[in-house]
Amino acid sequence: MKNYLPVIYALLAALLFGINVPFSKLLVKEINPLFLAALLYLGAGLGMFIIDSRRKYQKHPLTEARLTRKEMPSVIMMILLDTAAPIFLITGISMTNSSTAALLGNFEIAATSLIAMIFFREAVGKRLWLAIGLISLASIMLTIGDTASLNISAGALFVLLSCLCWGFENNCTRNLSHKDPLQVVIIKGWGSGLASLIIACTWGDLAAKFLYIVLALVLGFVAYGLSIFFYVSAQRELGAARTSAYYAAAPFVGVVLSWILLKESISTSFLIALAIMLLGAYFALTEKHEHEHVHLRETHEHRHNHNDVHHNHSHYPEIAGEHSHEHAHEEMEHKHTHMPELHHRHLH
Repeated sequence: MKNYLPVIYALLAALLFGINVPFSKLLVKEINPLFLAALLYLGAGLGMFIIDSRRKYQKHPLTEARLTRKEMPSVIMMILLDTAAPIFLITGISMTNSSTAALLGNFEIAATSLIAMIFFREAVGKRLWLAIGLISLASIMLTIGDTASLNISAGALFVLLSCLCWGFENNCTRNLSHKDPLQVVIIKGWGSGLASLIIACTWGDLAAKFLYIVLALVLGFVAYGLSIFFYVSAQRELGAARTSAYYAAAPFVGVVLSWILLKESISTSFLIALAIMLLGAYFALTEKHEHEHVHLRETHEHRHNHNDVHHNHSHYPEIAGEHSHEHAHEEMEHKHTHMPELHHRHLH
């Protein structure tokens, strides 16, 4: 079961984030897009802060590593990108069809994978490359507002721009995935939420009914807070590119809800793009990676147990189960199927 947990976490993250687009489409009619973007992240930060406070109050043993100054560059970039992405997304949602915006969110897979390979040296196999091509093709099809005159939809471009920001942000978050995911979401929520609120104060409009503000905060807690928590937990084992592939389920959830809640029509080109994206998601999910590789000696801190070959250090007295502390890995060489998690981010 443990081997499937990261996949379950990624699918849970997709399911929870999938409700974002249709419900944001409803809320953006009552709340300025910039203010809504701020409320979504503030809802995530507030909700996860309450959970963290309850954990500390009940004195649960801490098995996760806390963030340190070493991770600050990734934290800052994560906040900046997370500030820009939802603003672009909500602006796009306000200008285009909700179901189209939901499916365009799958372009985040291609962006995340390319950035992971180019900037972070994450291995991308043939099947994942094929998936990237198919998903990009489907995204381009959905971007064309009128195939006769080849007019580009401005709303769709804003959605794609948000995907690009999230592609970089996903890779920044990957660098933090070995730390406490609850702490990561709290910092992400408060940091991005306050930054978005400052932008909303400058260029937006903070006038909204109290009920809609509360609903936006609740949506942020579910669609951003809980979703990001499971996403970071999945990235720990799967890496950035593969986690984003499982995350492809999110737009399809959004599409189904858009059909149900908003009664939006379905075009032929939309169904073709949907089929292409499903095929791309299939190739992304079935990509395997195995080769002879070397683990260099390193020292780091993260949650772990002693049930695998990578954590064979000893304790006195013995520690059972999950725990976190700074530990060293000796150099070793072996061959097995692996993902680009913390211990397999070697160069290729």
